[in-house]
Amino acid sequence: MIAENLSKILATIPRNVTLVAVSKTKPNSAILEAYKVGQRVFGENKVQDMAEKASALPKDIQWHMIGHLQTNKVKFIAPFVSLIHGVDSLKLLTEINKRAVQNKRIIDCLLQVYIAKEEAKFGLDHLEVKDLLGLSKAFSNIRIIGLMGMATNTKDETQVSEEFSNLKSLTDKLQVENKLLQTISMGMSGDYLLAIKEGSSMVRVGSAIFGDRN
Repeated sequence: MIAENLSKILATIPRNVTLVAVSKTKPNSAILEAYKVGQRVFGENKVQDMAEKASALPKDIQWHMIGHLQTNKVKFIAPFVSLIHGVDSLKLLTEINKRAVQNKRIIDCLLQVYIAKEEAKFGLDHLEVKDLLGLSKAFSNIRIIGLMGMATNTKDETQVSEEFSNLKSLTDKLQVENKLLQTISMGMSGDYLLAIKEGSSMVRVGSAIFGDRN
């Protein structure tokens, strides 16, 4: 079923859009099923789960940290993480750079922008994004390659599209001075097609691939 779901989703995604298969709470066997049909990018939201899976599963998997990351947990994923999606503070960025230096790595990051009209989401406002981009130039071992956002959990497609469109517009403006900002991570199982329509280059899809979570 996982392979079938994955094939259906890939058929709807343009080649220039990266699919992050959100494997949080799912067993290694489910990840391997997706891996066997070619999926190599997986997203986890808990550091311990990601570290355990990374040690047990094929080494060519690219692991994306998609959850809210605490500074004291960065050291556990710094040796192998491919992309950290939810960077929302200078404190976190500083810690990622510190751990990247220790591991002799460059770690790619996305800044998380607050685009939803609800209180439950993390993220930076537009001014904070611009400020953090400027401050990040002092760090030698991180690369901010784009922005990430989570739309409001609503069935109102007009509102969701507007929120995605706002993130695309912000990225376009910032790209003028920040050429590395090529990634826009937005869209999940319920709204990834809307996100792609509004300019997403990376979608995070979990339940549509692996089934509902327990």
